[in-house]
Amino acid sequence: MSALKLKKGASKKSAYDLRDPNSDLIETHTLAVVVDNEAGVLARVIGLFSGRGYNIESLTVAEIDHEGHRSRITIVTTGTPSVIEQIKAQLGRIVPVHEVHDLTVEGASVERELALFKVTGSGDKRVEALRLADIFRANVVDSTLESFVFEITGTPDKVDAFADLMRPLGLMEVARTGVAALSRGA
Repeated sequence: MSALKLKKGASKKSAYDLRDPNSDLIETHTLAVVVDNEAGVLARVIGLFSGRGYNIESLTVAEIDHEGHRSRITIVTTGTPSVIEQIKAQLGRIVPVHEVHDLTVEGASVERELALFKVTGSGDKRVEALRLADIFRANVVDSTLESFVFEITGTPDKVDAFADLMRPLGLMEVARTGVAALSRGA
C-alpha cells in the first residue's frame, strides 16, 4: 500500500485535516458562551461540535450567576474563518444559549490556564526542577522524597513551555484546567 501523498497545508495526524492548500488558513479562536445552567446544555453544545467534526482544543465550564442560573462555557477551537463563523451562528441558535462572544476578534482578552505537574527525580534533576519552577513562578503544592507537584498559572503557551522543560527532568503526570478567558476593558 502506498503512503498518503499529502499536499501543503495537510497533516498526517487525521483524515479530517486533508484540506485544500488554497483554502483559508486555520485559526484558533476563544469563544465565551453564556447558557442556562440546566441539565443537558453542555451535552447539546458539545454535540454541535462533535456532530459536525469540529475540534475543541480546550473547554471550561462554571456557574457565573447562581440566582439567574447561568453558566459560562469557554471553548478554544480551531478552523477556517468561515467555519468559526458557522460555529458561532449554530451556537447562537441553541435555545438555552444567551450570548456567544468570540474573544479573539472582539478585542484584547486575558487568557489563563491552571496546571498541576508531578515531577519525580533525585539529585541534580530535583534541584533543576525547583530552579525552573522558580523561574516560571510555579508553586510547590506537594513534596515527597521522590517527587514534587507544581502548580502553574499562565497562558497555554507558558504551561506548554514549562511541560517541555520538565519532561527530561522526570515529568510523570499533568492535569490542566483548560483556558479561562475574559475580554479586557469596559
